[in-house]
Amino acid sequence: MLCELEELGRKPTTLNNYRQIFDFRLLPTFGEIPVGRVKRSQVEALATQMLREGKRAQTRANTLKLLSQVFNSPRRQRWCLENPCWGVRPPQIRPHQDIRFLDKDELEAVLSAIDVAEKQFGTIDKAIVLTAAMTGMRQGELLALRWRDVVGRKADTRTPQLRARTLGDSEVAQRRTLNRVRDPVAAQLKELRQESRFLVDGDLVFSSPITGEPLDHASLLRRFRKALKAAGVRRVRFHDLRHTFGTRMAASTEVRCARSKSGWVTATTARRCSMRITNRVTTRAA
Repeated sequence: MLCELEELGRKPTTLNNYRQIFDFRLLPTFGEIPVGRVKRSQVEALATQMLREGKRAQTRANTLKLLSQVFNSPRRQRWCLENPCWGVRPPQIRPHQDIRFLDKDELEAVLSAIDVAEKQFGTIDKAIVLTAAMTGMRQGELLALRWRDVVGRKADTRTPQLRARTLGDSEVAQRRTLNRVRDPVAAQLKELRQESRFLVDGDLVFSSPITGEPLDHASLLRRFRKALKAAGVRRVRFHDLRHTFGTRMAASTEVRCARSKSGWVTATTARRCSMRITNRVTTRAA
């Protein structure tokens, strides 16, 4: 299934997200059931379970969409008569209008609140949060990042850059990945590399310190929220670290340039980030 999607040109980060859905959701639920015996009621039960667990509408929609794709192939082979996902109502996704972000003081407070003395995940969490806020990379992009994608990591005086092929070959991906890793991130990645046991070029930068496998999405979010609470900072999503980068760009450069550096498809989000940071500065001044 994933091989077919890779041949269709899906980005490495997309494939990594699919693997996580398979490993943590689909296989535990349907792995022991023959494809011809999966019922629509079981798919609906999965959707209900994710809703009760508080999963976002986008997460639930992505899971159901991938599950439907899984059943398309055996249906063509006549291993099952119909796709059990047919008729299951997808969740309603409402676009976010609120642009949330952390200002400089809030970001520093969150980074200070992360317990780096915590042997398993302290340095990893600090590095991934700082990288997200300073580069605007999405969580899926960070979790798929490998050491071979970081250039200049062995040179103390060079600032790492991210290869465009990390996120695919699109023009937006190339603009978003090149020349975005700043000196604080370079220092943090250097510290992480010194502590990591997984240093081969193909190893993940942000991986489990025990197995080298991708970090568990839910556990990462729990630790991030714990750091927010310890820092006394209002609750934001991990994705809002990307907005943190965007607002810095929007505050220091024109919208067109901020859009290019952040990799936004349109200028709308860049304008909204610029307006949000202007409103916050005005409110504090008042």
